Amino acid sequence: MKLLKKFFLILVLLVAALSVFAWVSGKTYLFSVAVHNFAAIDDYRFFTNQSVATGNPQPWPVAKQYNQETIPDSTLTLLEELETVSLVKIKGDSLCLEKYWDGYSDSSLSGSFSMAKSITSLLVGVAIREGKIQSVNQPVGDFLPSFKDGEKAAVTLKDLLTMSSGTDWDESYLNPLSVTAELYYGTDIAKTALSVKMKNPPGKVHYYKSGDTQLLGLVIEKATGVSLSKYAAEKLWKPLGAVHPALWSVDHEKGAVKAYCCFNTNARDFARIGQLMLHGGKWNGETIIDSSYFAQSITPCMVKDTDGNPCDFYGYQWWIDPEHPEVFYARGILGQYIIVIPSKKTILVRLGKKTSKKRVHTVPTEVRHLINWGLASE
Repeated sequence: MKLLKKFFLILVLLVAALSVFAWVSGKTYLFSVAVHNFAAIDDYRFFTNQSVATGNPQPWPVAKQYNQETIPDSTLTLLEELETVSLVKIKGDSLCLEKYWDGYSDSSLSGSFSMAKSITSLLVGVAIREGKIQSVNQPVGDFLPSFKDGEKAAVTLKDLLTMSSGTDWDESYLNPLSVTAELYYGTDIAKTALSVKMKNPPGKVHYYKSGDTQLLGLVIEKATGVSLSKYAAEKLWKPLGAVHPALWSVDHEKGAVKAYCCFNTNARDFARIGQLMLHGGKWNGETIIDSSYFAQSITPCMVKDTDGNPCDFYGYQWWIDPEHPEVFYARGILGQYIIVIPSKKTILVRLGKKTSKKRVHTVPTEVRHLINWGLASE
């Protein structure tokens, strides 16, 4: 009994100490970290969200051979081991296969995590086409005052798009004190994103940083004068004929949209992003982003990575398969993917709770399986 009392006393003292630290340091987001522990695909349930409204829905045409294709056994086994909840295949602009697990359906919301980075990149392309942003070479300081002076003044939108801003952002997912944790759970993400300092000259080192995308979100909102969620609704979700409103999480009521993550919708509607990219930035013949921005988005940036090798796997917030350079994809940390295979006119969307730790040329194992399946399809 004495040992039990001692244990609870130590626990109470520890909680009290951590609470005092959180309040004194201003890191009150740590309370949310303590409650929720690890990120999950249904985190939108406890975040504040803004709706991404729909217009006139355009349901997917259903292929004649709908759901008659067989998923390779090894691929299906891997997907189930990684707790996949949704798999959708669009081929020839029609829905040809879909499969759901764990109670999910064609209307179930699921978090995108970093697939939202690709959506934010699309919105940069829209803003350029509309003339609200001059070009990718425009200085970030034209929009964000804290980037007007000093070393930050040299940072351009292209540097943010290619994750080569040169900032000291700590992309740590396990450290609760990292800026990435603060960005996810905090209530002033603009302040967090703008607090970065320069570590390298811009445009010289590719290093994956969620902070770069969050800065892009702030730029878009400044350039357009509307929230990222409203801009996404008017320029993407409505023109693309999404069937269900999406939710884009924000840091607090009427706060900043989490541009680097947290766009929540279903697999069928996520596939519309892939369809737009499959057709070079056009939807039903209407230009959403211009052809030059589209082409650069899926072209390896070739900025040297931290090992000194040219980055042949990342464009403007889109991943590229070095083994199959025509193939590009959006990617989220728990295995969220929108994969585009142009030669096969195919889009694959996978949503789930886990990802493989194995990578082949930066490509997760399950993505390699899905790409090989897509390429092998008739």
